[in-house]
Amino acid sequence: MTAPDQRDTTAWRGALTLGDILAAAGVADLSDVLAIRHTFKESGLRSQEEATPEKVLAYTREQLVAGGKFPARPPRLWLVFLADGKVRSRLYGAYDNGGEVAGEQFERRRFFDIRPTTLLDSLADRLVIEWASDAINWVKRGETAAAFKVVEIADRDAVPFPGFDSVAVSHAGLREVVTGSRYAAWRTALGSVQGIYLISDATNGKLYVGQADGRERILGRWRDYALTGHGTNKRLTEVLNAEPERVNQWTWSILRVFGSSEPPDAVDRAEQHFIRTLRTSTFGYN
Repeated sequence: MTAPDQRDTTAWRGALTLGDILAAAGVADLSDVLAIRHTFKESGLRSQEEATPEKVLAYTREQLVAGGKFPARPPRLWLVFLADGKVRSRLYGAYDNGGEVAGEQFERRRFFDIRPTTLLDSLADRLVIEWASDAINWVKRGETAAAFKVVEIADRDAVPFPGFDSVAVSHAGLREVVTGSRYAAWRTALGSVQGIYLISDATNGKLYVGQADGRERILGRWRDYALTGHGTNKRLTEVLNAEPERVNQWTWSILRVFGSSEPPDAVDRAEQHFIRTLRTSTFGYN
């Protein structure tokens, strides 16, 4: 979906409604939506720490046969929120309802075949809405819930830079590092140094040693890999031309870093040292 969650800000606030979010996600039929709000209590989910995916799913799929507020024939899409204050409600996730499981029905309880869906996945734990003032009514039809105001769309938690010696990222992770707002600290660190980096192939153990000079720095060089996978390296290009999915088996790490003022010949010598000692010209991709 396209929503305000791509901004490089710590939070978003404005006059949005849950209906606007659903429309942006491609949900056109609000009658096919059910909003559920769980509060923390001894007889159910007792705390935020207890709200694991397994426990939330188990708690949500079990409903009273009669006498409750839950509809007799609930719609397909369930949006589950967790209480985050008196009326504040934070999106936990969305579920597809496959219908009631007849074989699991008991005298007072019935169970539904619900499964997590990726719809609104990018907003899980970030989207906060204002539930109706009658928060005791913990389940709402989509037509009603669509009017709930969006209080906040928070940024995901920032990811701290682990140190040059601890960097190890996949290609998908690399793309997020060079573009995602959560990785600002990574970009600051990688953009400040020259260095020698390593690409390892999990399918065959082959290695590639590369260099990022003072012009590109490591961040600039890795942007090329994030975009193309091969970074225009001849042998890596040949591999991906033959097997594009191979890039998902590669990991980027750092062997050595240099300050921005280190002369180019020192960086060249370090690169050649690692190519020789790791024998990547003979057994790898150099």
